[in-house]
Amino acid sequence: MSKIAIIVTNDVEDIEFTSPKQALEAAGHEVTVIEKEAGSEVTGKHGTKIHIDKSIDEVKPEDFDALFIPGGFSPDQLRVDPRFVAFTKYFLGYDKPLFAICHGPQLFIQTGLVKGRTLTAYESIQPDLYYAGAVVKNQPVVVDHALVTSRVPDDLPEFNEAIVKALD
Repeated sequence: MSKIAIIVTNDVEDIEFTSPKQALEAAGHEVTVIEKEAGSEVTGKHGTKIHIDKSIDEVKPEDFDALFIPGGFSPDQLRVDPRFVAFTKYFLGYDKPLFAICHGPQLFIQTGLVKGRTLTAYESIQPDLYYAGAVVKNQPVVVDHALVTSRVPDDLPEFNEAIVKALD
């Protein structure tokens, strides 16, 4: 099965982290949660405590088969850190499986690699992606090669199905 990196920090949208993570693990994939400090704990917007497995300084994107970026305020915080931007850029640049929901695609903008990519995101992020050159669709799930994006928690059933299918 695949090794999946999840990059996250405080104020992630809880269900956008827990639901896809559970779907990936239920399908037999190995998930590693990455933030700035291994062994620490971050807190979701609604109080979910999330254990951090590895520090961004301890991992290389080449060690993973896919990357998942949940939404909430987490991606906006991570996109100002060049280490997380470089990690994300690797997956976009090499067209490796990359999954993002809600505000997750904010990190894509920082990479400079969204031009011509077809995707979706939370309503307020869609114009930013469009102005960065993406083809934006307002639908529950958009699949563009190995890139799978979604908009909101209500889209999680379709998103979870699409990300598990992308790894088959």
